[in-house]
Amino acid sequence: MAQRLSPATIKRLARQTRQAARAILEETGQAPGEPLPAAPPDLKAGLAPFIDHTLLKPEANAAQIRQLCAEAREQGFATVCVNSGRVPLAADLLRGSDVVVCAVTGFPLGAGLPGAKAQEARLALEAGAGEIDMVLNIGALKDRDLRALLEDIDAVVAVCHAAGAPCKVILETALLRDEEKIIACVVSQLAGADYVKTSTGFGGGGATVEDIALMRGVVGPRMGVKASGGVRTRGDALAMIRAGATRIGASAGVAIVAGQRGEGAY
Repeated sequence: MAQRLSPATIKRLARQTRQAARAILEETGQAPGEPLPAAPPDLKAGLAPFIDHTLLKPEANAAQIRQLCAEAREQGFATVCVNSGRVPLAADLLRGSDVVVCAVTGFPLGAGLPGAKAQEARLALEAGAGEIDMVLNIGALKDRDLRALLEDIDAVVAVCHAAGAPCKVILETALLRDEEKIIACVVSQLAGADYVKTSTGFGGGGATVEDIALMRGVVGPRMGVKASGGVRTRGDALAMIRAGATRIGASAGVAIVAGQRGEGAY
């Protein structure tokens, strides 16, 4: 197992990244973004308000989306998280409920053009989505190209916030070193994103308690942190929440709430 960074090293890397990213924003005439205000879920209400009930498999059919939405209504989950092409159906099924439709954009690779991601987000919001989970440009992160990362995230955040919708940024932590996770968190925060999120579930790994704690330590108390990928039990979910997660992405939401083990995968 790779050695974890010390708290002092994390602070130093975060400070250096923040300074470099702010310089880019000043050069382009942009101000750091601000997340939308949101009250964190309360565990007294149970686990359901923490959960984005998720079905992102490419082969998911309409009947499965209907089941997903019915379960979300029954359990009172925060959202259903679906591919953007399924937003119209999910929005229709959830009309009149408190469950929000969350759409993914740039999913699952994150390698598309910022304008394409922003347009997908715009169309999903127009079709009835109320939240967007975007995959950042992982290649740009590997290149340490802060300018490209800021442009990528800002394009989607701007569309989301214009519609009053939160934007979550998926880091794909299984593909990243700790230094890269820190950079991704800082840049997402400066771009005004509302959450940082661990994983797509398609990148060879999922959420870990250690990554959630790292992400929370970098972004501080005001930004959301979403644990996704491999969260299958009530114990898993509680461990993530204790580490700093304010949202859980899972296909096993019903089993988590029931305290059972769920074997569903993203």
